[in-house]
Amino acid sequence: MPKAPKMMGVATGQCLCGSVCFEIDVPARWAWHDHSASSRRAHGAAYATYVGSWRKRFRITKGEAGIARFDDKTAKATRSFCKRCGTPLIYERARSPHMVNIPRALFSGRTGRQPLYHVAIEELQEWIYAGEPLVPLKGFPGVVWQRSKKKKRPDHEGMF
Repeated sequence: MPKAPKMMGVATGQCLCGSVCFEIDVPARWAWHDHSASSRRAHGAAYATYVGSWRKRFRITKGEAGIARFDDKTAKATRSFCKRCGTPLIYERARSPHMVNIPRALFSGRTGRQPLYHVAIEELQEWIYAGEPLVPLKGFPGVVWQRSKKKKRPDHEGMF
């Protein structure tokens, strides 16, 4: 008989306003960055980072009545969000009925999984930050920016 996975504890999370709270048993099943247009629009961001959990290891601990659902018939998926503040909460796909996916940013601590995977990478936007060097913006504390690449000056030495 295979051994049951060892539980490390519980990871808790909530929506922006705190009306909806939830928890999962950790470690989470997996974590990934979703670059699809539907997740990009649902989150209003370049991509969404999700933590996947077995449904039986996920619990709403506060505010279940404050959750609204949107059924995306085309994608065969359901997205849930807080009725009060609009925070995206749960992403469920018909092809994975035993899993729930929760935005990683909603957790207050560790989930036991790092987001190592990228879904719909072919939809990655060219305007996304990709790790280029950043420098402080003078006169704006806490703001950094990506300098334009300096044009390389022609090397005229050695021509004469």
